[in-house]
Amino acid sequence: MACTILLRLFTPSCSNLAFSTTSVRVTLTHLHSPSIFARASRLSSNSMSQPTADLKAVATTDDGAPQLENADVVVQYVVLRRDLIDMWPLGSVVTQGCHASVSAVWSNKDDPHTLDYCSPEKIDSMHKVTLEVKGETQIKNLSEKLTSGGIIHKLWIEQPENIPTCLATKPYPKSIVSSYFKKLKLCK
Repeated sequence: MACTILLRLFTPSCSNLAFSTTSVRVTLTHLHSPSIFARASRLSSNSMSQPTADLKAVATTDDGAPQLENADVVVQYVVLRRDLIDMWPLGSVVTQGCHASVSAVWSNKDDPHTLDYCSPEKIDSMHKVTLEVKGETQIKNLSEKLTSGGIIHKLWIEQPENIPTCLATKPYPKSIVSSYFKKLKLCK
């Protein structure tokens, strides 16, 4: 069974809120219940980055490329130091995170997950999680933990002061890296 559905997608952009309409062709491959609408409502009420796994559907975009809706989301983690957020201008700390993020992506530009994360189809829907640690000791410890776990990342060292300010992972499927960050708080 296939049908075309018009979706209104919400895209936060700086201080503006934008909505766009996208045509998506959905092929339902697994139906046991006559109430497809009940399952669709559970899909739309879930997190923006994690579709409900109950509905097994293959969606194709306008260009015909298949997208498995249950696929593991590719995410980049950025970790900032809370002590610097409290002492430095906010823009300076955000800039440090941007440096680490770009460096981690560029240094791994040929990696399959990075290519997927930056692909033309996904470039406008990247997933980043920005977390915080207390200070320099914690950011260094986290970097060591990631290194020992084989998680590729960039520990940004601000020069000429030689201060470790933040870190960013290369893009990874969330299921691979999320366990390293479970004890950290969202940066607010």
